[in-house]
Amino acid sequence: MRKNRLPVMASIVLAMLVSSMDTTIINTTMPVVAAELGHKELYAWTFAAYMIFSTVAAPIAGRLSDMFGRKHVFAGGIIFFMLGSLLCGFAGNMIQLVIFRAVQGLGAGVMMPFPNIIAGDLFSIEQRGKIQAFFSAMWGMSAVLAPVLGGLFVEQLSWRWIFYINAPVCILSFVLLLPYQEQYEPRRSRIDGWGAVLFSSGISLILLTTVVESYRLLYGVAGAALVFVFVRFESRHKSPMVPLELLKNPPVAWMIVNSFLACCALFGTSSYIPLFLQNEGYSITWSGIPFFGHSLGWMAVAVFAGKWVIRWGYRRLLIIGNAVLAVSGLMLALLSEGRGMVYTTLALIVQGVAFGLIVTVSIIGSQQLVHPKQKGVSTSLQMFSRNIGTAIGVTIMGTLLNRAASLYSGIQHLFLFGFLVSLLALASAFMLKGKVEEPQAVQV
Repeated sequence: MRKNRLPVMASIVLAMLVSSMDTTIINTTMPVVAAELGHKELYAWTFAAYMIFSTVAAPIAGRLSDMFGRKHVFAGGIIFFMLGSLLCGFAGNMIQLVIFRAVQGLGAGVMMPFPNIIAGDLFSIEQRGKIQAFFSAMWGMSAVLAPVLGGLFVEQLSWRWIFYINAPVCILSFVLLLPYQEQYEPRRSRIDGWGAVLFSSGISLILLTTVVESYRLLYGVAGAALVFVFVRFESRHKSPMVPLELLKNPPVAWMIVNSFLACCALFGTSSYIPLFLQNEGYSITWSGIPFFGHSLGWMAVAVFAGKWVIRWGYRRLLIIGNAVLAVSGLMLALLSEGRGMVYTTLALIVQGVAFGLIVTVSIIGSQQLVHPKQKGVSTSLQMFSRNIGTAIGVTIMGTLLNRAASLYSGIQHLFLFGFLVSLLALASAFMLKGKVEEPQAVQV
C-alpha cells in the first residue's frame, strides 16, 4: 500500500484545495456576479446553498464509504463537484447559480471527509499528526489563494472561470486516484434511503435558521421535529445511515460534543477579526495577516499530536487544548479600540495552537476508538459537528454585533460569547474517561 500513498495523497490534496477555495473564492466576486445576473436578493443564498448541502452530505458520505469503500465514494464526489462547478460557470441567472451551487456543495461535502478518512487508513497514529498539519497548511493556503485568484479571474477573464478552473483540477485528482488499491474491505448492506432523506431535510431546515431573517422559529421547529423522527427511525433500522450506537461510545460522543462547542465558541473568529482590523485602519490584505499566525500555531502542535496521543492519551490533550482555547477567547474578549495587529496576531496564534490540538486529537480519536467498519462515518460526524457548531456560532455572533451600539462593543460582546462557550467546551473535555487514555488498547 505504500507505493499508492503519493498519488492518493496528491489526489485528496487537490480535491481539498478546490472544495475549500470554493467556500470563500466567491466572496470577492459575488458583487460582480450579482450585478451581471440580477436578483440581488438571492446574494446570500449562493453561500448558504453551498454551506448547507456540503454540511449535510459529509456524514452520509462517510457512512457510504464504510459500506462501499473509500475510493468509489470519493471518486463520485470528485465527479459531482466538477459537474456542479461547470454548471455554476454556465449559470444564466441567479436562481440557476443558487441551484448549481447546491449541486457543487453536495460534491464538496462528499469529498471533504476523505482526506482524514483515507489518512486514517494509510498512516499510523504517530504519522497522522504530521498529515493533519499538512492538511491544515493546505486549508491555510486556500484561504490566501481564494481571494487573489477570484480577483484575477474577474479582472483578466470572467467570474465564470472561478468555476471552470475546477474542472482540470478535478480531472487530475480523479486520474491520480485510479491506481489506489485500498486494503479496507467494506461491509456492504442495504442503503438507508429514508434515513438519508430525514437527516438531510432536518439538518437543512436547522441550518436555514442561520441564513433567513424571517420564519426562523418555524424552520427550527420543523428541522428539530424531522431530526427527532430520524433518530426514532434510525434506532429501529438494521443498517442505519448514521449509526446511533456511536453515540453510546462515551469518548466518541463527548469528542463530538466538544468539537461542536469549541467551534461554536471561536471557529467563526475569521468572520470578525478582519472587520475589526479594517475599522482600525488596516487594509483588506493586512487584515488577513493574523490568520497566518493561526495556521502556524495549528501546524506547530498538529505535527506532534499523534505522538502525544500515544504518550498522554486523548483526555489530557483535549483538556489542554480547550484550556488554551479559553485563553484565546479571553484575549479576544478584551479586544478594544487601539489593540491592533500585534495583539490580534498573538491571540490567533494561541487560538491556532488550541484548535491544532482539539481538531487533530479528535479526528485521531474518532478513528481509533471505533470499529474499522465505522471509521468513515465516525470521522465525518466529527467534521459535521464542527460545521454545525461554526454555523450556529457565527450566526449568534453576527446577531450580537448587529444589535450592539457600536462596532467595538459588538466585537467585545461576540467574543465574550465565544469565551463563555469555550468554558463549556473545556468542561466537556473533562467528561472523557475510561479507556480513552489508552488508544492502542481499544483498537479493533
